[in-house]
Amino acid sequence: MNENITKTLFLVDLTMDEVAGIVARPPAVVLLPIGSVEPHGPHLPLDTDLRISAGACKSAALELRARGVSTYIAPGISYSVTEFSKKFPGAVGIDARTLSATLKSVADGLLEGGWTHVCLVNNHFEPDNDAAVRSSISHLDRDRASLACPLNPRWGRTLSAEFKSGACHAGQYETSLMLAAGVPVRSIYRELPSLECSLSDEIRKGRKTFTEMGMDRAYTGSPAGATKEEGEDMFRLLREMIVAEVTQALEKS
Repeated sequence: MNENITKTLFLVDLTMDEVAGIVARPPAVVLLPIGSVEPHGPHLPLDTDLRISAGACKSAALELRARGVSTYIAPGISYSVTEFSKKFPGAVGIDARTLSATLKSVADGLLEGGWTHVCLVNNHFEPDNDAAVRSSISHLDRDRASLACPLNPRWGRTLSAEFKSGACHAGQYETSLMLAAGVPVRSIYRELPSLECSLSDEIRKGRKTFTEMGMDRAYTGSPAGATKEEGEDMFRLLREMIVAEVTQALEKS
């Protein structure tokens, strides 16, 4: 295979002839990172969710390639449903119907272009967003499309105690991931007090916004406890999630 093809992880780096050569030798897999543009406290960037998805995709693509599966990463989907944070500075959202239709079009287009399998990798957990992502590939067979998301209890239970508590928006879990990704985390994270507000519990109570949940600075959890080492461990687990979803789907083909 052309050296340029094997070096890049990104679909958009390829020419049309290179794509034709890859899809002619299945399995050929595309990972599609999904995130959001919304506040993640005073210390993390607005695209934190996308950066987590993209970082996990890079690690998973390398692992899948090591297993003999040609794997590339499509351009990420940044805009998602962000109703919980819409009154905060920096939040930019789209409605669930638009998101689902967009993802459906992208997934269908990739499969029509000859790719064997598309895996959506989502790390933005707002319920309406999760539902829109899932519905976007509900018309496709499992061997053609899959979803890798920690909201699946199978994967969520493998992650950190903070993640499992639900108090994990821009807290120790996500801040650790950003430190591991080499993102410039603002140093104020070390001074932020812990906030034990479980998003999952608050959602069950009918709360609809971060403000209603008491998250006045758009974070919950314990950012000050974050470490690069924990982030590396979490990225490893997210990689295992993606690899398992893809390999098990390919076994069904």
